[in-house]
Amino acid sequence: MDIREYKTTILPIKNKLYRFTLGIIKDAAEAQDVVQEVLIKVWNKRDELDHINNIEAWCMRLTKNLAIDKLRSKHRRTEDIETTYSLSSNESTPFEQTAVKDSVSKIKNMIADLPQKQKEVILLRDIEGFSYQEISDTLNMSLAQVKTNLFRARQRIKALFLKTESYGL
Repeated sequence: MDIREYKTTILPIKNKLYRFTLGIIKDAAEAQDVVQEVLIKVWNKRDELDHINNIEAWCMRLTKNLAIDKLRSKHRRTEDIETTYSLSSNESTPFEQTAVKDSVSKIKNMIADLPQKQKEVILLRDIEGFSYQEISDTLNMSLAQVKTNLFRARQRIKALFLKTESYGL
C-alpha cells in the first residue's frame, strides 16, 4: 500500500473510528489519541494489508482493542456526552430542542451503561450504520451473537427510556 492508497482507503474511515472510540472511551482527547495510534499502526503494517479481506473491519477491530486497552490502563471513565452531535434546528422551539437534547443525552448514558458487547454492537449498527456481517467481522462474533446482543441492547434501552419518561425524570 502506498500513500495514495492509504489516503483513499484508510483516511476516509478515520471519523468512523473516532466516533466508535468515543463511544467506548467517552473522552474526546483520548479517542483522538487512539485513532492516531490506529492510523500509525495501519501505516506501519501497510505491507501486510494485502492479505486482509475487509480492511475497514480490521481497522475497527484494532480500534476496539486499543480503546479497551486505553480504558483498562486508565481505570476510569468520563461522561463527556455532547461532543459529536448538534441538535439545533431552526424549525423547532427552544423547548423542543431541549427535550430532544435531554432524550439523546439519556439514551447515550443508557448505551454507556450497557454491557461491553451490547454497547459495541449498538454503536456499530445504530450509530455507525454497519451491516450485521461487518459487525460480525469487526467484533469477531457470529451473526447470531451480533443479532442477540443488538436485540438485548435495544430492548434494555427501550425499557429504561420508557421507565424514565413515565416518571418524568
